[in-house]
Amino acid sequence: MDVQTERVNALTRRYKNQKKALIAILQDVQAEYNYLPPEALRAVARSLGIPLIDVIGVATFYRAFSLKPRGRYVITICMGTACHVRGGPKILEEFERRLNLKSGDTSDDGHFTLETVACLGCCAIGPVVVVNEEYSGHVTIQKVNKIIAKYSKPAASEAASKKAKPVKSLAS
Repeated sequence: MDVQTERVNALTRRYKNQKKALIAILQDVQAEYNYLPPEALRAVARSLGIPLIDVIGVATFYRAFSLKPRGRYVITICMGTACHVRGGPKILEEFERRLNLKSGDTSDDGHFTLETVACLGCCAIGPVVVVNEEYSGHVTIQKVNKIIAKYSKPAASEAASKKAKPVKSLAS
C-alpha cells in the first residue's frame, strides 16, 4: 500500500502531535486506509515521538483496529449470548458458505470482510448483523442472501467507491 507519510503527519498535526491523541489518530488513519498499514504506524510513532511498540500495542489492544486490509463492506455478526441462542452461529455459517470466507477473512476482490464480535449491545433485536454501520436485527438464515445482495449490487459498489478507497494488499 502506498502510504503517504505527509498525509499521516497531517493527521497527527490535527491533534497537535499530542501523545494522548494516539487512539484518535489511529482511528483517522484507519478511516483513511481502511486498516492500519505498517508504514502508517511507523509514521505515527515518528510524528508523536513514541516507540513503535507502543503504537502497535494500542493498535492490537482494541478490536476496532485492523492491521490487515479489510473489505469495502465489513460484515460483523454478533455472537453474544442473546444472538448465539437465537441462531448467530448458523447465520455465521451461512455467510461463510455464501461468501466462501471464514470469519476474519477478506474476499480476494476486497469487497467483503467477515467478522464476529462478542456483543454489539442490542440484544433485544438479535441476532444482529452489521454491515459497515448499518444494523440488521432479527436476522435469519433466509435474510443472509438479501443482505449480501444489497452490498453486491453495482449501484452499491459505485456509491461506495466514491466514499471508500480501494483496498490493496501489502504485497502490492
